[in-house]
Amino acid sequence: MIPTSRTMFYYLNLQSFLWQNIVLKRIIPFTFLLITFTFSSCSSSQKKEIVTKARDTTMIPLPEPKTISPFEKTELANTCERWYDSILERGGFNGAMLVAKGGNIVFEKFKGSGHVGSNDTITNTTPFHIASVSKTITAMAVLKLWQDGKINIDDEYSKYFPSFNYPGVTIRNLLSHRTGLPNYLYFMEDLGWNKSVYVKNQDVYDWLVNYKAKLNVGAPGKHFTYCNTNYALLALLVEKTSSMPFPQFIQKEFFGPLSMTHSFIFTHEDSAKVNPSYDFRGRMIPLNFLDLVYGDKNVYTTAEDLLLWDRALRSNLIFTPETLIQAYAPYSNEKPGIRNYGLGWRMNLYPGGKKMIYHNGWWHGYNASFIRLIDEDATIIIMGNRYTRAVYKAKTLAPALGARYVSGEEEESENVKPGDSTGVAVPKKIVHRRRR
Repeated sequence: MIPTSRTMFYYLNLQSFLWQNIVLKRIIPFTFLLITFTFSSCSSSQKKEIVTKARDTTMIPLPEPKTISPFEKTELANTCERWYDSILERGGFNGAMLVAKGGNIVFEKFKGSGHVGSNDTITNTTPFHIASVSKTITAMAVLKLWQDGKINIDDEYSKYFPSFNYPGVTIRNLLSHRTGLPNYLYFMEDLGWNKSVYVKNQDVYDWLVNYKAKLNVGAPGKHFTYCNTNYALLALLVEKTSSMPFPQFIQKEFFGPLSMTHSFIFTHEDSAKVNPSYDFRGRMIPLNFLDLVYGDKNVYTTAEDLLLWDRALRSNLIFTPETLIQAYAPYSNEKPGIRNYGLGWRMNLYPGGKKMIYHNGWWHGYNASFIRLIDEDATIIIMGNRYTRAVYKAKTLAPALGARYVSGEEEESENVKPGDSTGVAVPKKIVHRRRR
């Protein structure tokens, strides 16, 4: 940038003055003036670039945790310890558990090793694949774009992808699993995908478009059908509207600013650094051709990082209250009962308006549960890499944190036989359930 004559005039005069006033308390403010004058000579586009770069590196300071009494903390810790011993410990758990109240960690425990049977002990910095809990982050990425005015979630997806030949499917439909689209976990294989080649998000899109006549497609907006395809498409939407790869966007908007230093979106380059997953017998489960699709899965994170994500959602520092109202609204009301789905979030709806906002996940031997008790400002996080259905009993700990829980409610799990958790040669009907 070449300074204008006006800038040089100020600069020369300022330089003369500074030599005569070589005192620190005077140098600082006048140096600031010099920067101000130089900045004023920049073009508007240059100013925008400088501001953008500054914003990109800005950390988001989360509010301090709320005060809780030592007595309450001790009582909660003891209750969580008893729950852990009776549920997770007996279930062959290998992973991390964290419980927080008011942003304070009241219980945190780690069990096992990254490679089952080895000595790489799991710690608070060990990242785990959180499977479909990843959808909560994808959904909020889309809602961030909506909040920033870059998309309209009630637009049809085809507005952004003109070749998408499924009329009536809106972004809101994708977020709430009300599209009627088939699940790529089925149709890629059914249509003859070469399983020696990894499927990518664009492949899912291309096969949806090119093989529509061979697919079983429902009407959009009619009913809730949980479908991973929806979130693979949403990741593509984030990439197109942000002009950056999905992993980079999530790092820039969420993981970086929130100091989630052990969190990332899995790509093939990460294969050597992540811990493998295991079935309930402790047998390692290899990667397969579906492992590189992201948006519906493929977030690796730690329990402490996920707590940062929870606190950010509660702080209104990234999302406005209006955005969160959209995220936590129930969209599937055609069936009675307390269970429902918002925009990327499962929920239980209780009399009096209280909600339990949560999501579970399962991919290969990884499983996770992320439970957020909004009114009680409490959080339960469990993640591991050796499959156990005990993880999905996390909701039974909610009453200890002040939340209502309906006794006898069916736990939210994938409802598969233990012998089918290897991820190898599993009947397709069971594969669909186990990869939710």
